[in-house]
Amino acid sequence: METINTTLLIIGGGPGGYVAGIRAGQLNVPTVLVEGASPGGTCLNIGCIPSKALIHAAEEFCKARSYAAETSPLGITSSEPRIDLERTVAWKDGIVKKLTGGVGALLKKNGVKLVNGWATILDGKTVEVRQEGELEASVRIRCEHMLLAAGSLPVELPFMTFGGPVISSTEALSPDAVPQRLVVVGAGYIGLELGTAYRKLGSQVTVVEAADRILPAYDADLVKPVAAALGRLGVELRLGTSVLGMDGNNVRVRDASGVEALLEADRVLVAVGRKPRTTGWGLENLMLDMIGPAIKVDDQCRTSMRNVWAIGDLAGEPMLAHRAMAQGEMVAEIVSGKRRHFAPAAIPAVCFTDPEIVVVGMSPMEADKAGVEIVTANFPFSANGRAMTIESTDGFVRVVARKSDHRIIGWQAVGGAVSELAAGFTQSIELGAQLEDIAGTIHAHPTLGEAVQEAALRALGHALHI
Repeated sequence: METINTTLLIIGGGPGGYVAGIRAGQLNVPTVLVEGASPGGTCLNIGCIPSKALIHAAEEFCKARSYAAETSPLGITSSEPRIDLERTVAWKDGIVKKLTGGVGALLKKNGVKLVNGWATILDGKTVEVRQEGELEASVRIRCEHMLLAAGSLPVELPFMTFGGPVISSTEALSPDAVPQRLVVVGAGYIGLELGTAYRKLGSQVTVVEAADRILPAYDADLVKPVAAALGRLGVELRLGTSVLGMDGNNVRVRDASGVEALLEADRVLVAVGRKPRTTGWGLENLMLDMIGPAIKVDDQCRTSMRNVWAIGDLAGEPMLAHRAMAQGEMVAEIVSGKRRHFAPAAIPAVCFTDPEIVVVGMSPMEADKAGVEIVTANFPFSANGRAMTIESTDGFVRVVARKSDHRIIGWQAVGGAVSELAAGFTQSIELGAQLEDIAGTIHAHPTLGEAVQEAALRALGHALHI
């Protein structure tokens, strides 16, 4: 068996793992990265990137169908459009291939050795990697530092396991046909993002959620425009409803009053969350301290074993690719001898529904619970010229600031394309900006960003365009 010795061994080539590898390579730290599939992990291969590609394709098809069905206020008419789903999926796969290939090239450019195979941990310094191919082989890797970046998996319901008509987000992103009837179990961001896309592609979509509203992790004001849009699309929402299991090709559900019903379905998308990938690769051999299903780490992503680190979804919530990337970069720098701590002022979260939702920092309710006296204001996109010109006037931008010194502690927005405002929101909190800083910054006209300035102005008592 071949043995490789290295300073840093990274298990998992997702956003956190590959960024850690690239940064370690830049810092001349001898690094080996083990990945069983293509570099990029869930995000690039079967998550963030392909889902946004499918969402975009569905939106374009839905828009074209609307031009054929009725007279557009833009004056656009067209014949009935068709979609070649095979070409759509091929286009999506092309984007994924280009990005994963780019990651592989960056790792090589920075001197990181990529080992394709499945790692099994033997101890805190050693792993064995099974490589698949015509002749299966194994490689043993010994290291000084081990970085665990194995990511997460979709949660599977014990009474509704994946297979046949029951699918996870992975299968939903590579459809061979548009199902006539799709039942989505779970009204969180994954279920609604994909459920909306399938509705725009032509499926009859029913969303089943045990809570009494969609997107229960977001505050009610942000959710209202999304719920209204789902209603206009014709998505059926069954809230306060529990899923009991499959009955043939039907989904058996029970509402809050105890009444059971059968929902017809050609496909059932189970989207009830994700869990850290902690089994099947020898992690238990390290006997690390855990917090629930996640590995316990400190503010440097150190685990309870010396020189063993964990980042990203393995280290629990929030399970976001950009959090994993920031943690991976930090660990690489610490291993190289730099002093770093993971203490961001805020981590943005984006829900790519229609309209989109962005949350950064504290909401008014969270500030109230924390005992922080605040000043808050929102500015509606119905008063924003750019929003009008792109036919996306539902929603608003909201700012939350401390009353004592006007320091901004939170931003929330719901509306078309508001994901692009996330960077500015996060930067203002990281830099300790005050309401006066945002209000006094000249924002380009006409842009959605003007709503950001106007929200700050309104919080100060003198918005200009409302």
